[in-house]
Amino acid sequence: MLTTSVMTVLCLTLGMTMGDDARFTLAMPSVFAHCDTMDGPVVKAAQQALATGDVSHVLIWVQKTDEAAIREAFDKTLTVRKLDPRAGELADMYFFETLVRLHRAGEGAPYEGIMPAGSELEPGIAAADKAVEAGDVDKLVDEAAARVADGIRERFETLMEKKQHAGHSVDAGREYVAEYVTFIHYVEAVFKASAETPRHGEPAGQAPEGGHEH
Repeated sequence: MLTTSVMTVLCLTLGMTMGDDARFTLAMPSVFAHCDTMDGPVVKAAQQALATGDVSHVLIWVQKTDEAAIREAFDKTLTVRKLDPRAGELADMYFFETLVRLHRAGEGAPYEGIMPAGSELEPGIAAADKAVEAGDVDKLVDEAAARVADGIRERFETLMEKKQHAGHSVDAGREYVAEYVTFIHYVEAVFKASAETPRHGEPAGQAPEGGHEH
């Protein structure tokens, strides 16, 4: 999985909407949202660990301080699995939930249960995962750059249009100012996302600090 810093950049760039109203909005999903799905990488690692009897497959997904808890949950699950198939299914889910909960806690993210397989992902997350699977980041970089470029151009064109009429009336001037704020904040977010992303385990997904108060 990508580090929190990379995911933050993607959430900020690919998550920026480009609707007709050209207003500045950020789609801010929970970081690593796909890690709490049944077909996500964390649960897949758990399934591999249970199938092989090797807990090391999942230890990389949790903090060192949570390793003992995961080992204990893993051993309990393996024990119950030997008793009864139905009990084993419940034990597996217990292990999945324990793993995902501790994984998200290690990121500072809340645990809200495991979503079913096939849950829709944010475009940035899906694109990032495809890049990791393919071992090639060029397509991801091109797509992210194109989305950001389109977002900047769209907002800039709208701003220039409003600027031409800004002096015609107070209302027109206010429309210009609104578009100016939209444009400035969008570009500010892009620059801050590319330069000031936190490392794994640090707070992420927050709005830019120290920005202009328009």
